[in-house]
Amino acid sequence: MKLSTFVFVIIFMSAGVLVQGSNGHPCGSTFFSALVQLIPCRPAVAPFSRIPPSDACCAAIRILGQPCLCGLVSGPSITGVDKNMAMQLPDKCTANFEPCEIARLS
Repeated sequence: MKLSTFVFVIIFMSAGVLVQGSNGHPCGSTFFSALVQLIPCRPAVAPFSRIPPSDACCAAIRILGQPCLCGLVSGPSITGVDKNMAMQLPDKCTANFEPCEIARLS
């Protein structure tokens, strides 16, 4: 595993522990595996990225589902992840999710 990927997973895990501990995260007991599944999405959600989501990223988005993705996006900020770009993943992946109801994005 590349160092940048490892750091991304650690940051995602840290954010997940905070969210999961505070309000029962919609990814439930599979939260860690959800983060690992989203690693292929990293290039597509990096700030100012023009890289489209990969097939592996889109497969992960469809498997995880709308509640899990919305829970991740509405959680704490994640270094190196543009939440607005993350919100666009379902459309880019033709996942046909309802939009997330999030009051504000950081």
